Amino acid sequence: MSTPLWITATPPDSDGELHIGHLAGPYVAADVLSRHLRADGQSVLFTTGTADHADSVELRALRGGRKPEEVAEGFRTAITADWLRSGVEFDHIVQPRRDRGYQRWLQDLLSDLYAQDVIAPRTRLLPYCEGCDRWLYGAHVTGVCPHCGTRGDGGLCHTCARPNDGELVDPVCSLCGSPGRPRRCRRLYLPLEPLREQLADHWSSAGLPPRLAVLCESLIEDGLPDVAVGHPGDWGVPIPVDGFSGHRVDACFEAAAMHLFGYGYDKKPLPERAVHFCGFGHSFCHVVLLPAILVARGVKLPQEIHVNETYRIDVEDARGPDGKPMVWALDLLTEFGSDTLRRHVLQARPLGRRTEFRRDELDRTRQILDGTWNSWLNRLFAAVREECAGRVPDAEPGGDGWEALRRRLHRAAEDVREAYGHEAFDPRRAVAVLDEVVSCTTDFGYVNVFERRRPSGTGRHLRPIMAQLAVASALASWAWPVMPEGAARLAQALRLTPGGPVVPEALVPPAPGTRLAPPSGPVFGF
Repeated sequence: MSTPLWITATPPDSDGELHIGHLAGPYVAADVLSRHLRADGQSVLFTTGTADHADSVELRALRGGRKPEEVAEGFRTAITADWLRSGVEFDHIVQPRRDRGYQRWLQDLLSDLYAQDVIAPRTRLLPYCEGCDRWLYGAHVTGVCPHCGTRGDGGLCHTCARPNDGELVDPVCSLCGSPGRPRRCRRLYLPLEPLREQLADHWSSAGLPPRLAVLCESLIEDGLPDVAVGHPGDWGVPIPVDGFSGHRVDACFEAAAMHLFGYGYDKKPLPERAVHFCGFGHSFCHVVLLPAILVARGVKLPQEIHVNETYRIDVEDARGPDGKPMVWALDLLTEFGSDTLRRHVLQARPLGRRTEFRRDELDRTRQILDGTWNSWLNRLFAAVREECAGRVPDAEPGGDGWEALRRRLHRAAEDVREAYGHEAFDPRRAVAVLDEVVSCTTDFGYVNVFERRRPSGTGRHLRPIMAQLAVASALASWAWPVMPEGAARLAQALRLTPGGPVVPEALVPPAPGTRLAPPSGPVFGF
């Protein structure tokens, strides 16, 4: 490819720390794809940002008597640190209040769209809180969604993913609880109906997941909405259009545009393809607004979207032994480590349905790593230490059942490779196959451990050791996208480079005579 594959993940609001639901959604899954493609030699650009100008940031500041910039800066720092601790490695994280030229870039984009009549002024009813003397939009208002009937915030409904600007039933001020009174408000909008043909063509060729296809077809059938791109307020990037002094760029429009800044749009050619990871509640920005901005500027960009449902964390099983909620990424990473947490959220990832976080299942994930993966590796390292003075023996891989196991491992490599690839992306399947690899190799080791007791002393016990070292070497590459920290420790123990391609050819033991360097603690997790 002449340009890199572009992978994005939804920018989180900088109004709180990351919790396990965030990791189970777009971030770890997107990182798995990014790591696999890089290891395979493909060029990748993996980007996101932080939604520092989200309405929820200002609301949290108002409730706490703080400045919005203090809230945004504090949680932005915490969020990026949690990404780093969890092994999610972005090439670029857009920081709206820090990235040089970002505000001017966003204002120029909006000005260009306004000059092209893509964005136009409209007067619509919008709730107003007389007690707070504040317009109610986004997180500042709660009410009943006119499309699906669930209660939630303004702007975008996180249940049906449709915009509800100014249409909430029984709107209430989120700050004081007073009913919102409708008032006429003149704002800038992006009318989508003039882009109907281009958007419909884009959606029909995008291969959307069924739920997103339903969303887009419903929007077309009901009439594409006008989407607000600004609102009167004090927090956010100022609208650069005459007549809208005191207005700020809407957070949803900014989140969609932020991806283009993260890629470096207007500075280099767009990629041949983009892959977006998002939760369904945020999918409107990815599947509607971002394509609308591009097609309005005459740009066609093939895109794929991997969408997840909600990972519920407000359940009793999400509490720790002391009864306190145990859902924050930092707390869980500190207790379980990135390998255990990444593996767990990939297995529990809410695809097509909501799933719930259960602490006992997270404990079980750690038990699997300790009782199966680490237990096998500990026995293997002990055998090398006791039988070969800690060095890789000079023997060919072999042993009873090795040829059958080797054929099975070759098939497993192809299965894992397919599960990691973006065309049939299924990290849950990858985890299951990797478990099978370790389980089968464990059985192989137990069967062949008796070779060392042969009275003839022919050295046949060294061949099963080499076979298991070949599997361990392969896992340093095959497990890298899911558990990079443990894969790196395993590679270091074997004196190898971690993160190679997921191919059957990785089943090669370290060179004979290599002195192994097993870690003092567990290889995977801790």
